[in-house]
Amino acid sequence: MAGQVVPPAVELRSSDGSLEISLSGRLDAAGVAASWASVESALARNPATIHVSAGALDSADGAGLALLRKLAARPGASIDGLSPEIGGLLDLALRCPVDPAPAPPPETPLVVLGRLVALQLTDLHQTVAFLGKTLATFAACAANPSRVRWRDAWLTCERAGVNALLIVGLISFLTGMILAFQAVVALRTFGVEIFVVNLVSLAMLREMGVIMTSVVLAGRSGSAFAAEIGTMKVNEEISALQTMGLDPVRFLVVPRVLAGVLVMPVLTIFAGVVGIAGGFFVMRLEGFSFATLWNQMVGAVQVKDVITGFIKSFFMGFLVAGVGCLRGLQTASGPSAVGVSTTRSVVSAIFLIVVADAVFAAIFYAVGF
Repeated sequence: MAGQVVPPAVELRSSDGSLEISLSGRLDAAGVAASWASVESALARNPATIHVSAGALDSADGAGLALLRKLAARPGASIDGLSPEIGGLLDLALRCPVDPAPAPPPETPLVVLGRLVALQLTDLHQTVAFLGKTLATFAACAANPSRVRWRDAWLTCERAGVNALLIVGLISFLTGMILAFQAVVALRTFGVEIFVVNLVSLAMLREMGVIMTSVVLAGRSGSAFAAEIGTMKVNEEISALQTMGLDPVRFLVVPRVLAGVLVMPVLTIFAGVVGIAGGFFVMRLEGFSFATLWNQMVGAVQVKDVITGFIKSFFMGFLVAGVGCLRGLQTASGPSAVGVSTTRSVVSAIFLIVVADAVFAAIFYAVGF
């Protein structure tokens, strides 16, 4: 009723080292907040006995249980008159730990290193599994070519191959020039500058042509694959394809990987020829005739040298395009997700290019090829 004075829910009486607390009515957040400071002050005097009379207590919310728990946990405290309902809740509260869980110990450098290694191994496993699935899908499409989206594959060949001729040619020409400039200084000491042609020709056809082309393809086309598929993943277009019963690997990955496999050998041969031309340009500046350089190159280069780079180019194209598509499918949500996937595709592709080239070098050395 209006004007009625509501008695406090918590009353304190202290005498001769003892503390008596009377609880009545509703022990809710408002009543506890008004009395918590006085209870803390009374407990700070460390009374020998604490007697809590709760016979007139009707109900208690979370704040009231917190106060009851604090009082019950004190040494020498006793609580009388609690109703069975509130007593049961208090028993549950007393079973919960008061102190927060201790912070985990700091990780040692060995633990951090182990976690990084585990993440890299997991990522490598996912990459190998995805490339294996792509290869199996390729085999299925080879048995039924009509399942391949040839129009998208040819369009991707144009973007990844024809449009890349200029940058691949420029980089290869400069690479051949650099190799020739560096080699001619060393070989001039022995008077055998003509062997610069051998070095540049073999290096461009066996190693540098395919590596430089693969790196350009990874930075130019592999990143584009990751960005395109990553954007589709963020926009949930991949989920829409799956909802319609379409396999994203066959629908999106196979045309791009097929384009990478088709254009990479052509770009590799083109890069080798242009790189040798760059070496010829330097040697022409040194005063050698074109006929002399041509005869030296024909005598140095064998068919196996051309085949070596040609074989590797197929695998490099498969790796670069496959990894770019994988990173696109792994794109997470968020404003920077596509950029992260693009960066990961380039880094992963370049790493796999170097590893694959090292494996091929060891195999060709072992078989004498």
